[in-house]
Amino acid sequence: MTLSRVIGWVFFGFSGVVFAQNRPLVVAHRGASGYLPEHTLAAKAYAHALGADFLEQDIVLTKDDVAVVLHDIYLDTVTDVAKKFPDRRRADGRYYVLDLTLAELKQLTVSERFHIKSGAAVYPRRFPPGDSGLSISTLDEELQFIQGMNRSTGRAAGIYPEIKQPQWHRAQGHDISRQVLVVLARNGYATKADACFLQCFEIEELRRVRLELGWRGRSIFLLDGKAKGAGGEGSRLLTAAGLQELAAWVDGIGPALGQIVAWPSPGSAAVVTDLVKQAHAAKLLVHPYTIRLDELPKNCPSIDALHTALFNEAGIDGVFSDFTDLTLAWLRSKR
Repeated sequence: MTLSRVIGWVFFGFSGVVFAQNRPLVVAHRGASGYLPEHTLAAKAYAHALGADFLEQDIVLTKDDVAVVLHDIYLDTVTDVAKKFPDRRRADGRYYVLDLTLAELKQLTVSERFHIKSGAAVYPRRFPPGDSGLSISTLDEELQFIQGMNRSTGRAAGIYPEIKQPQWHRAQGHDISRQVLVVLARNGYATKADACFLQCFEIEELRRVRLELGWRGRSIFLLDGKAKGAGGEGSRLLTAAGLQELAAWVDGIGPALGQIVAWPSPGSAAVVTDLVKQAHAAKLLVHPYTIRLDELPKNCPSIDALHTALFNEAGIDGVFSDFTDLTLAWLRSKR
């Protein structure tokens, strides 16, 4: 095998299902979002069928404090909320998940992501925009759906939930982290023996879920290239000393691709940073985001070149991909 680092995993998951891993993880980013509208159960089912190791859940709260699976705190770029609830628009022109109850959200149709001003698809070659017949799911519904697929297929896929904007939610009077942890525990995800990574962009919240809320599972600190949400200490946290400090609170980091690899100019070789090496020295996992066939990093010549740079040259432990099948196919070809 030509991969620079092979990772061994064993999780003893829900109902005794064993999840074993002997290669870098492939996380289905918002499900099979390269092929179906993101975060729908259809996208999760297809990602599971394609062989994803983990399925991602971005989580926000409804007006009645139900955890639902959506990427944004807004509804207006992936649903028909503007048509069905035009009176819910805030002064900033946006429609917020937090302003609708679960019963109201269930009346919406989820579509392929589109630009809010033009209505054009963000990724024109993906699933056609418009009425898909798909709907928003609660976190409970999705976890039960995944566990059902695990049972019926005999192949265990883990979960990779993200708590979205917890500080913003609390400022609005809602404690999203507390709600999410209750749902995870109710569905059998509570310890490091369970096939679950809990992720967040806010390091303060990851500390809180450990110390105040008692989370005992695995956690990942997400980076957006500017260490957003790191309380103004982002640059320090990405030093060798800072990464050692992070290891006291989290099991790994989730950087943007550009923090690991870049192509300075057309035709140039990939340039790999030392972030992965430093993170590994601190015993932190590295799961960067996001591989997209239709949105490669600037000057990257191909998705195969991206896979090679990430897995062979940088030595990452896993990756988020919109195209689970392509990433898995590359990994299998190198075994």
